[in-house]
Amino acid sequence: MKHVELDKLDQRILEVLQRDGRISNQQLAAQVSLSPAACWRRVRALEESGVITGYSAHLAPERIGLGLCVLVNLSLQRHTIDSTAEIERQVSSYPEVLQCFAVTGNADFVLRVIVPDMVSYDRFLNEKIFTLQGIAQVNSNFALREIKNTQTIPVGGAMT
Repeated sequence: MKHVELDKLDQRILEVLQRDGRISNQQLAAQVSLSPAACWRRVRALEESGVITGYSAHLAPERIGLGLCVLVNLSLQRHTIDSTAEIERQVSSYPEVLQCFAVTGNADFVLRVIVPDMVSYDRFLNEKIFTLQGIAQVNSNFALREIKNTQTIPVGGAMT
């Protein structure tokens, strides 16, 4: 995928939109010192180039009964393209899995799973994870408390 060059105005637009995706174009334009038409064109270009991939609401999982967060390490028996692709397809279909990463190190995949409680997690393991073909080992790490959870990507030198 091609890298998109962002100027200072694009960076500022992205910073504001990551904080408030529901901001009106008028308000966004005022915050970044652009005309509404120019601001709209820039946001549209960022969407069309794939820099902005969507907009969503952030939820508090514990407020809706999903208070158990588990980081699950999966290790495979064999590493073939077909078996790996099938596991990726299956795991991606599970609503309990919020994130799935193919990783290096002690596991092949790390999943971020959210469920109501331990009973639900046990059911998730038995009915979904343990039924996957080619899994050699499953290791569960239960989150005690959340220290940082953000989808905000630093733009414009924020990582230096």
